[in-house]
Amino acid sequence: MAKAQRVAVLGGGPGGYEAALVAAQLGAEVTVLERDGLGGSTVLTDVVPSKTLIATAELMTTVGGASELGVRFPGGGTGDHDTTGSVSVDLARINERVKALASAQSADIRARLEKEGVRILCGRGRLDGPGALVVEEGEDAGARVEADVVLVSTGSSPRTLPAAQPDGERILTWKQVYDLREMPEHLIVVGSGVTGAEFANAYDALGAHVTLVSSRDRVLPGEDADAAEVLEGVFRRRGMDVVSRSRAEAVVRHGDTVTVTLSDGRTLEGSHCIVAVGAVPNTSGIGLEEAGIWTSESGHIDVDKVSRTSARGVYAAGDCTGVFPLASVAAMQGRIAMWHALGDTVAPLRLRSVASTVFTSPEIATVGWTQGQIDSGEAQGEIVKLPLSTNARAKMLGIHDGFVKLFCRTGSGTVIGGVVVAPRASELIFPVTLAVEKRLNVDDVAHAFTVYPSLTGSLAEAARQLHVTGD
Repeated sequence: MAKAQRVAVLGGGPGGYEAALVAAQLGAEVTVLERDGLGGSTVLTDVVPSKTLIATAELMTTVGGASELGVRFPGGGTGDHDTTGSVSVDLARINERVKALASAQSADIRARLEKEGVRILCGRGRLDGPGALVVEEGEDAGARVEADVVLVSTGSSPRTLPAAQPDGERILTWKQVYDLREMPEHLIVVGSGVTGAEFANAYDALGAHVTLVSSRDRVLPGEDADAAEVLEGVFRRRGMDVVSRSRAEAVVRHGDTVTVTLSDGRTLEGSHCIVAVGAVPNTSGIGLEEAGIWTSESGHIDVDKVSRTSARGVYAAGDCTGVFPLASVAAMQGRIAMWHALGDTVAPLRLRSVASTVFTSPEIATVGWTQGQIDSGEAQGEIVKLPLSTNARAKMLGIHDGFVKLFCRTGSGTVIGGVVVAPRASELIFPVTLAVEKRLNVDDVAHAFTVYPSLTGSLAEAARQLHVTGD
């Protein structure tokens, strides 16, 4: 009987723990070394906490539009759209719930790994050549793990500005906001990418006055332009200050206030500031160079489509690779790495069918090719965009902002991408993702029954409008 393969995983986030579960399923002896807790920053300080906070903000947004649907609250205003005084939030309690849910999710992951026989070590570790891990600090300091296969999944950390160093109280990264006990009177969010837009939206909905500073000409510069335009319009209509084409040079605290200095010399005064200007990979000082693992100029680990690094037997997954900073992608990279390393059936990573969502209100969900790629000629496609304002279900729900957009290949009609801007777009994008993944034709989508009335009815209508008639 062949000896079981030994697998060592550095980092217990989605890439790491999903890889560990696959490796255990395939009969390997698996050890996971994690510094902060199972689930990594995704569970403890990033995705799970932020989306829990956003869930409360989403409820507040819904309450804010309740009067249009004929719902009134005791203590609310008397105007048709006035809910002032009807509801309020307790930020300390919200953050207690956020941290409790994150801790519970981390415990669930630990329990699952332990049930599958995975050995868990706690502490800060590094590679000791391409075939071993060592624990340098922490509960299991001094331990060394020999392995036939090593997976590096160390994630990333918030990028900071030299003149805007977080203090955890008034100048914050997105990982530090969950210690706030009182609602910021005036929150300045520096950075209008996905993270900045999500936190600006959330705190605005929770009742803070928010100023969003964007170095580009619009919010969400990396997203669909039509979707970003809708969201920025919603932000401004709700009273958020959006400062465009303005790069923050410095953030300084003065007691209970902060001053943000812009590159053009203007200053903004607020009570708190969240710095959301990207992330840097956690790859420094973990023995990559000594193990023969190549990294890019940005510090990200170079990997191929099956998660292999330049060192034999060493794989990498997640944000430390810079492939696509999504928990779902990290998890798939980790699974693919183990399927490949342990000889199971495997297909290379396909990013074209990865769906992503900006959890704002409305949400923005995308998959596949983009309109920008079609407009530039990189992809040959046809586009149909339908506003939700004409959708019966949207009218019933009081939805005024949003649309569905579907892209298909010119000539063949194969669905190649789409955008949904709507409440729960993260759920509504799945039919489009399925169509892209399975290379369905627009007629396949159009001929499937949808519920009437439903928001998904607009997806089917877009597919019908993209129908290619015969000669």
